[in-house]
Amino acid sequence: MSMSTSTEVIAHHWAFAIFLIIAIGLCCLMLAGAFFLGGRARGRQKNTPFESGIDSVGTARLRLSAKFYLVAMFFVIFDVEALYLFAWSTSIRESGWVGFVEAAIFILVLLAGLVYLARIGALDWTPARSRRSQINPEPGSHTNRHPQ
Repeated sequence: MSMSTSTEVIAHHWAFAIFLIIAIGLCCLMLAGAFFLGGRARGRQKNTPFESGIDSVGTARLRLSAKFYLVAMFFVIFDVEALYLFAWSTSIRESGWVGFVEAAIFILVLLAGLVYLARIGALDWTPARSRRSQINPEPGSHTNRHPQ
């Protein structure tokens, strides 16, 4: 007797199917338990946010500069690249000189990217108008604009 194709697939994957059914059932059971056993109190203070013993003041909607997101992206990029270098360092004996040259090229490309970011001003935190005000004029260049 030969089994049909669908019965054969079910026979091979019965453990996963049982696991999936139990996981979905457990999730539904926990959601139903939270619904039936959860608190029913309603009140004005019940729905206000409360953080570490301090009442909230103001709004949480803050406008942040795009510089924060740029720095976050640079961090992720350079962090992932550091992860690649760590993987390279663990296999340095197997990779030999060819791997060393490849890692050196990789580091040079990273360094070129960092120099480029510094040259275009992507790493400068201060806006251009405050950078201009921080530049001090030379001591002998003061002229009296208001004659007496």
